Amino acid sequence: MNMITQSKRPSLWITSSVFIKRSLLHSLRNVDALIMAIMLPIILMLMFTYVFGGAIDPSGQYVNYVVPGIILLCAGFGSSSTAFDVATDMKNGIIDRFRTMPIQSMNVITGHVVASLARNLLATSIVIIMALVVGFRPSATIFEWFAAIGIIALFILTITWLFAAIGLIASTPAAASGYGFIILFLPYLSSAFVPTTTMPKWLHGVAENQPITPIIETIRSLLMGGAIVNYIWWAIGWCLFILFLSIIWSAWTFKRKAGHR
Repeated sequence: MNMITQSKRPSLWITSSVFIKRSLLHSLRNVDALIMAIMLPIILMLMFTYVFGGAIDPSGQYVNYVVPGIILLCAGFGSSSTAFDVATDMKNGIIDRFRTMPIQSMNVITGHVVASLARNLLATSIVIIMALVVGFRPSATIFEWFAAIGIIALFILTITWLFAAIGLIASTPAAASGYGFIILFLPYLSSAFVPTTTMPKWLHGVAENQPITPIIETIRSLLMGGAIVNYIWWAIGWCLFILFLSIIWSAWTFKRKAGHR
């Protein structure tokens, strides 16, 4: 009987595909969240360019500085919904139903992560289009564009897995949203919107040595021209370190809370 059951177990690829499709369909059906994912990048780009940009940089070139920060800020907001979605799945009992099936139920988390990655890459494209409309003029080559998109995708994957882990440990979906909101402040304490040299000395040290700053500076250097050597390895290292810890944390928490198949 065990051999028969084992032979009928769906492959990892098929199981993952089903859960990814499930999460993507949920995203498309959640019209309010989809509209917000599209509108938020537009609103932030217009606000920082036309409301704050003149005060920060009267030359009108602030848009060239702020685009990487807005990309990461929007990615953080978009990924934060993963914590709520994962916590909802853990709370409403659907995980117990998945555990009765001959599948790897942990793949439900993978589905949320991949759907978030797709949504946020769409949001990133909207940020870049809006930036070009309002005056963003990057000097990047094709190779530098692909490298920048690769760093952005790695960051989105990393932050989404981190939010997934938060969703797993939260007692309720509302609590998951609250915990995740704390992470969304990190871009404001970085070089996203102003150079870290303009900050007080004690805050300058924090801003320079937190994970977001090297990621932003790498993207900025790739798009606008500049030395990436000082930041790129820190950016990749931080992302891989947080990604590894988040996946391990998610797997351990899922096994403890929902069992393991």
